[in-house]
Amino acid sequence: MANRNLDYNGEAEAWNIRLIGHTDLNGHGDAMQIMVKDNVMYVGHIRGNVATSIVDVSDPTHPTVVHQLPSPANTRSHKVQTAGDIMIINYEAYPPRSPVTPEKAGIQLFDISDRVHPKELGFFETGGRGVHRPWYIGGQYVNISTHMEGYTHRIWMLVDVSDPMNPVEVSRWWHPGMWAAGGEEPTWPPELRPGAHHAIIWEDRAYLSFWDAGFYILCIAHPEELKVIAHMSWIPEDGRHTHTVLPLPKRNLLITTDEETSDDCQGVTHHVRVIDVLDERNPRILSKFPVPEGDFCQRGHRFGPHNLHENRPESFISDEMIFVTYFNAGLRVVNIRDAEHPREVAYYIPRCPEGQKAPQTNSVFVAENGLIYISDRINGGVDILELAL
Repeated sequence: MANRNLDYNGEAEAWNIRLIGHTDLNGHGDAMQIMVKDNVMYVGHIRGNVATSIVDVSDPTHPTVVHQLPSPANTRSHKVQTAGDIMIINYEAYPPRSPVTPEKAGIQLFDISDRVHPKELGFFETGGRGVHRPWYIGGQYVNISTHMEGYTHRIWMLVDVSDPMNPVEVSRWWHPGMWAAGGEEPTWPPELRPGAHHAIIWEDRAYLSFWDAGFYILCIAHPEELKVIAHMSWIPEDGRHTHTVLPLPKRNLLITTDEETSDDCQGVTHHVRVIDVLDERNPRILSKFPVPEGDFCQRGHRFGPHNLHENRPESFISDEMIFVTYFNAGLRVVNIRDAEHPREVAYYIPRCPEGQKAPQTNSVFVAENGLIYISDRINGGVDILELAL
């Protein structure tokens, strides 16, 4: 394993989880989204030096990088999706708040029938600053959040990929007031920023996170005619930046995360919520996850929730065990058997990667065999863990 130096007084901290493997991704440790398929791990990268790393994890104690896709100029591909023999990655402008124009803006489809040597298929071009996050589990449609010209922030779009060589737009949706080029006026205070993050699909419902506008439930039974079923948000003082909406259909529950975006606790506390959607037109907050206790506000970088393991097909699926990344507080595992009283049952905080103030645990994927893969957003690469409950 790569050596790491501590910038604060503390080693790795763990409760009911143990570390079994690590990769620094050949020195490209700026890792984001992870997918694992047939003992191959696919990792997106934050900074745009590498688009996607492909790693052999057949021996999880010694993961081996076998291929790294290059990133186009001024472009990053920090998100990756796999389903069947298809891989989809995003192309988005990098740095994200700079005036650069990305060399490519959209999503690229690949054939991964050879798991470690992707072959390019079709490219769907969005223009603008490109795609922030796709979500795809197979079938006809991929949904994307994308910076399109003429809109104030990211909108949501359904793209037909049934012909993977020729993906085409089916429909788009945005929060009222975002279409500036169409003459719409903002309907929100200037300090807020509504924008699509991504949707998780279950049957004919899209559970769409919309940043400072909370979340929407959309009916997509007729993809060309999207209909709003419900909308829920919270006051900015109770959290902002709604990032993920995970449906637990058997229990009529949603788990939502608000992404922490500030360092050193400079802002409101961001939360993970449990929401009752038995009456889906009237969502109701049942509880919030416990906030990790400790000196995390003093350790540096971000402290707060970010990504969830999303219960994808061909991964570990649970209606009770929720895996959430918490930046410098690592990975937290929370049991929601009692939905009104979530209970933390395990955590893992990596040692601080070299050159960082603290770890920044970024994304999580739990494989069907129960192995847990977590990424670090700055330099820490990927850790492979297992529960020890």
